[in-house]
Amino acid sequence: MEDQRIREAWKRSLSTVHSDNSRLIPSPFRPAAFLPFTAPMVFLSLVSVKSLKSIILPQLSFCTYSTAFNIINGNASYNRGPYESVLLGAGVIASTTFFGLFPRLLLMKYALKNVLLRETLPVVILANVSALNAAASRSFEPMRGIEVMDKEGNVIGYSRRAGRKAVKDTATSRVVLFGTSALIPEVFSHFFKKTPLFTRYPQSLWTLKLSCTILVMGLMVPVSFSMFPQIQQIQCSQLEQEIQSATEETELFYNRGV
Repeated sequence: MEDQRIREAWKRSLSTVHSDNSRLIPSPFRPAAFLPFTAPMVFLSLVSVKSLKSIILPQLSFCTYSTAFNIINGNASYNRGPYESVLLGAGVIASTTFFGLFPRLLLMKYALKNVLLRETLPVVILANVSALNAAASRSFEPMRGIEVMDKEGNVIGYSRRAGRKAVKDTATSRVVLFGTSALIPEVFSHFFKKTPLFTRYPQSLWTLKLSCTILVMGLMVPVSFSMFPQIQQIQCSQLEQEIQSATEETELFYNRGV
């Protein structure tokens, strides 16, 4: 690892090869592609519209991409059938798209008089939908358990508690990512609307909002992905009794995923 070329190759492999099955991650679903794909979707999902049809495609695209990203980059050490991931993904896309659109439909039908609530509620909806998407996309992990290993990499067993913690940490990181990335542009837009520049150039609001969304997400994506280590430690005492009896190690490790 003292060779610079080997270190660079190792860093690239971490973002292009799945750590559980050693398969290449498809290019659109690698961590480096997350920002270019999701930033425009987040921006369009938060644009104020008068018709539900205008927001269906951005919301559906966001949920579809998020579901595929979460499944592909999640833990892959548990057993699953060839069609289970497809059926799970279809269900997650349909349900999270509905949960994202239904509150917006209510906002269009029953206009809120409170300006603060009207502008922040879509941010809260987006953050919660992203967390729900991550948790539902990887729901097999806490149900069937994921591999836990000792420090030498030897598999000790499959733990549902480790799977639950992996999914919880990932969902938390998504809330931080999308909540911050949606809130800050809304705050900037709120104050920008009070300036003379907005009065003269109202169309500049879209440019400002899009630029701010891309900038904030560009800063928040690495923060979110590094909030919790990809290979996490967990105390053996926190795991199932059968795993505790199978090893004398006090700390075990598991792949959290991205």
